[in-house]
Amino acid sequence: MGVSRSAIVGDAPSGGWSAADMARHADRATLASALLDARERTLRQFAAFETALGPGLRVPCTPELNLPLWELGHIGWFADWWIARNPQLGRGLQADPLVARSPARQAARGVDADALYDSSAIAHDHRWQLDLPDAETTRNDLSVSLDQTLALLRDAKEEDTGLYFFRLALFHEDMHAEAAAYMAQALGIDAGHPLSPVRTEPVDVPTVHVPATRWKLGWSGPGFAFDNELGAHTVDVEAFEIDASAVTWVRYLPMVDAGLAGVPRYLRRAGDGWEVQRFGNWQTLDLQAPACHLSAHEAQAWCRWAGRRLPTEAEWEVAAHTAPGFAWGEVWEWTASIFEPFPGFTPHPYRDYSQPWFDGRPVLKGASSATHPRMRHPRYRNYFPAARNDIFAGLRSVRA
Repeated sequence: MGVSRSAIVGDAPSGGWSAADMARHADRATLASALLDARERTLRQFAAFETALGPGLRVPCTPELNLPLWELGHIGWFADWWIARNPQLGRGLQADPLVARSPARQAARGVDADALYDSSAIAHDHRWQLDLPDAETTRNDLSVSLDQTLALLRDAKEEDTGLYFFRLALFHEDMHAEAAAYMAQALGIDAGHPLSPVRTEPVDVPTVHVPATRWKLGWSGPGFAFDNELGAHTVDVEAFEIDASAVTWVRYLPMVDAGLAGVPRYLRRAGDGWEVQRFGNWQTLDLQAPACHLSAHEAQAWCRWAGRRLPTEAEWEVAAHTAPGFAWGEVWEWTASIFEPFPGFTPHPYRDYSQPWFDGRPVLKGASSATHPRMRHPRYRNYFPAARNDIFAGLRSVRA
């Protein structure tokens, strides 16, 4: 279901904060509960991969996949690197990312965890050649890692600086959980992702009118923010008319039927209709559901065919914050904006989060069915290469 306006108000809440606002301002107790919840999801997904793939846990070496065993070890390593092994844990954004770390616990077993799990130093394709610890050892390491994280959290200062790296580790694990859902879909594995009910009634496709406004794009104020969100600046947005919800299959597929676009990923024709593959199972396509697994190129092609266009990042944000009836949250939505730094951009200690990806790829806004509610914030800027169609992404359009 889409997220109502009352649930997605931005930095200045009206009628209560969303789960994402609360997570970005989470105190120690809230963070402890959230970290336990994130780890439960991580382990549940990993167990599903074990069941489906067997003890070897091997998957093809492709850009959109990762080894589940490597992912599991990396999640624990990341938390250790920024929390348990970080002598500047309490300095938050002022921490030196290159400060010398204490040895990883795996060193006692003769294992160099940094050489196995540091995603900034280990090329994606090289991960398939690594001699990784087995699943049980990796799970045990994660258990110890979480215990250390929670112990250090109990002594952390109850303010943004003292809690910065705990919030970062939480959101990092949530992002990997969503990536695991994409991978389960690509491999045809049931990883426990809930299936949406099939709609039996047509979904109205109204548009909402948004008047011209001067909008503050970017995050300001207290709480956690990702580095690419900072640098709040004012932009002038002309009046526009935008879809109230994401483009559905019933709107998208006529372009395919006309022979003007290829069959989208995970779809196949079935008699006079369509079927969709969901985590390895083929089922009747819900034509009223948002079109999903579309690349940015497919989204742009549909807009050209329909005589419409993709919204800019600023237009999407204005509508999400101010337009009654604007529903979002089932699929990520491609925008017409390039993922680039806001004015005065300074990378946070985890320098590889944003900076390497200012390469011309588009911004996506919103959230998907695999996005944890605490990650669903209208200021969040997602970014993938325009050709990716494995992510749970679709589009919303603006009258051209």
